Parts: sequence; C-alpha cells; structure tokens
Amino acid sequence: MDIDEQISLRYRFDKVVTKSYDDILNSCEELKEKVEPDYKIKVLGHHIWLNIGMLHREKHSPHLHLEIEKMEDGNTFIRGLYGPDPVLWTLFMFLHFVVAGIFVIFSMIAFSKWSLNQAYGFDLVVMFAMVNIWFLLYFIARLNRKKGLKQAKELEVLMDKILEE
Repeated sequence: MDIDEQISLRYRFDKVVTKSYDDILNSCEELKEKVEPDYKIKVLGHHIWLNIGMLHREKHSPHLHLEIEKMEDGNTFIRGLYGPDPVLWTLFMFLHFVVAGIFVIFSMIAFSKWSLNQAYGFDLVVMFAMVNIWFLLYFIARLNRKKGLKQAKELEVLMDKILEE
C-alpha cells in the first residue's frame, strides 16, 4: 500500500481476503501474546485495533483499525483506517474547532463593525491569522504522519501476518 502517496491525513483502504472471519479472529488471539511488548492488538466484536507498544510509542505513532465483515462467498471483507493516536487526533480536532470558532466570531464582529462604518482592520487581521493557524495545523499533522510512516509499515506487516493463510 502507498500510505505515503495519499493526500488525506487518515489513510483508508479496502481488501478482500480468502481467510475466514473466525480464522482472522483466531490469528489475532494467537499473535497477541507473541508480539505483546512491541505491539498491542485489541479485538472487540468485528473490530481489530493494531497499535505500537508502549516501549516504542512516540507522539506521532499511528494505529491501524480493521473492520472485518463476512461475505456470502466465504471470503472476508476488510476495511482499514490508519490514523494518529486517538488522543493526538482529538487534540488536533479540538484546536481546529477553536480556530474555526474564533474565525466565525471575528467575522461576525467584522461584519457588524463594517455595517456600522467602524474600523474593522484588527478583526480582519485575526481572521487572517486563524486561516494561517489552520494551515499550520494541517502541515504539522502531515509532518507527524510522515514521521510515523515507518511504524505504519510495521503495522501493515503485522496486519499481513494476521490475514495470511
């Protein structure tokens, strides 16, 4: 998979494998103890989360979420989603909402001042700063994703071990 070629911050993929649903879950349980200090595998229903272990985890470490579904022909459909650590993702989303909120508030203030023929230059400067901060957050997220590519490829190898026949 070409994770590093994607534009989106959270790379998604779909895959069909010939291994049965139950065999995939059994493979997860068997592999869980073998890779325990380096990787963490969590299974809940038809969801599998693959994480980097605490010994090797960095702030930019990715995780891989797999959703497995039975198909009528006996194959298994896999939906995968690479993403940053959920705590880091929540922080970034919170910062995006704060920046967007400040932008909206200052745009309303600027419009009100404009309609009242008052000076609104400061409000435009704040709005411009919020747009720049939004771009900065995006590029920081891209940089963190680039730093985590090596570990994302390690998680892909772990996924392949689970899905191989």
